[in-house]
Amino acid sequence: MEQLFDIPVIGWLIQFVVYLLGHLPVIAPIIVASAVPIVLGALCGFMNERSGVVNIGIEGMMLTAAFVAWWVASIVYGIIPSSSSSLPFGITIPLLAGLAAAILAACLVSAVHAWLSITVRADQIISGTIINLFALGITGYLNRLISENPPASAGSFKSIGLPSSITDLPVVGWLIDSFIAVGPIALTMLISVIGLQVLLHRSRWGLRTKAVGEHPKAAETVGIDVIKLRYRNVILGGIFAGLAGAYFSIEFGNEFQANMTNGRGYIALAALIFGRWTPIGAFGGALLFASSVGLERLILFAPPEGELGEFLSGIPIAFYEALPFIITIVILAGVVGRSIPPAADGKPYERESRAA
Repeated sequence: MEQLFDIPVIGWLIQFVVYLLGHLPVIAPIIVASAVPIVLGALCGFMNERSGVVNIGIEGMMLTAAFVAWWVASIVYGIIPSSSSSLPFGITIPLLAGLAAAILAACLVSAVHAWLSITVRADQIISGTIINLFALGITGYLNRLISENPPASAGSFKSIGLPSSITDLPVVGWLIDSFIAVGPIALTMLISVIGLQVLLHRSRWGLRTKAVGEHPKAAETVGIDVIKLRYRNVILGGIFAGLAGAYFSIEFGNEFQANMTNGRGYIALAALIFGRWTPIGAFGGALLFASSVGLERLILFAPPEGELGEFLSGIPIAFYEALPFIITIVILAGVVGRSIPPAADGKPYERESRAA
């Protein structure tokens, strides 16, 4: 094997692959943790775009939810101080209040987007852009005001622990630990991916959603209320954006920082496109994009030996921080034209006037 490493260029590539495979159990939890908000954001986009509404405002919805989750949880914590919880996941009343408030806030923003896109029939790209800009500005301003007299942190949700008899299983133990030994929001993400994938192809709701996203006029002729279904899907999509935002501030961390979503809403859309507008596909795309975060941490703390390690360690850290966006651009450049969106995606629907 060492002789293969000495081959110019190819040797480095082989060494890098062996290095990654050997450390995969170490970086898998980091990849999963980084993928959670991307997957949840992609599920929000899935709910919208499968019914024919483009939503690039996921970033703003997530950022709004992140701020509201942390702020409400902190306020409730000031009213009802909670000591260490004996409940699973470290659940407390302040954290539940913050989570509920985050979902409600994201659903309200989604309702605004639905009204602009469906009823007003405004340009859906512009509507989403306005949401992103407004969320960035208002959360940054409010956070600056609150930071002058910051409330006490309500803490964060905890991960569940699995017995060593499971995590020490050969081959699959680390995989189970990475995906199952997580917090409640991350676990909800996994359940939602599987549930929505099944519902899309095996339920009345899923079949109607696909019909409305592909040919709304034909769907209307068989009795499907296109406007109602689009409103419902867009607003319910806000639940996933709310979960994604809450994940940032009350599960992955326990505070709010300005622009803490850092473009994950846009990467979520890229994962949705890469996954061909399916939950399972978006999940795979999110793991791929999030792998760059695990790679960054791995090279920073445990670089490979020899010249390859010196080369990778010498690359500026800013490159690894930008890697998710670089991967997004490269992959999208390869799938554009091959990944076909729902036919009616982004096209406002207007009922035909009926003759008196």
